[in-house]
Amino acid sequence: MDASQPAVDQAAKNAVLNGLQDRVHFQCADVFDLLPKLEQEGGKFDLVILDPPAFTKSRNSVKNAVKGYREINLRGMKLVKNGGYLATCSCSHFMDPELFTKTIREAAANVHRRLRQAEYRTQASDHPILWAADESYYLKFYIFQVCEEE
Repeated sequence: MDASQPAVDQAAKNAVLNGLQDRVHFQCADVFDLLPKLEQEGGKFDLVILDPPAFTKSRNSVKNAVKGYREINLRGMKLVKNGGYLATCSCSHFMDPELFTKTIREAAANVHRRLRQAEYRTQASDHPILWAADESYYLKFYIFQVCEEE
């Protein structure tokens, strides 16, 4: 799912080129509209990937960004089959690693899910993290196994 129809069209073309058109589905939609709809329909997936654009580009909007990240992560977790995986990331410099981690933890607690961290990454080496420039550390990427609390 992507909010951009051209991105969805390109993904569909790539699926055909790779012989995957019968295994993947693409849809143009707003995540804040579609995730609740999928939840109501009882959708469950082996893997949910959340890769939103930066929800904040300034310190002033961090509180709203936290709400957005919490919302998509808790809804994403609800859509993951028990034992499935959630890949989630933030590309906003102002959403620092500690705050992003705390937000994910709170989302998991709200929906009674246990998370087992499988992977943590930052941006690739072609976007280096410069220790003298805090804004260069912007990408936080987690992969979690998601389990329902018993």
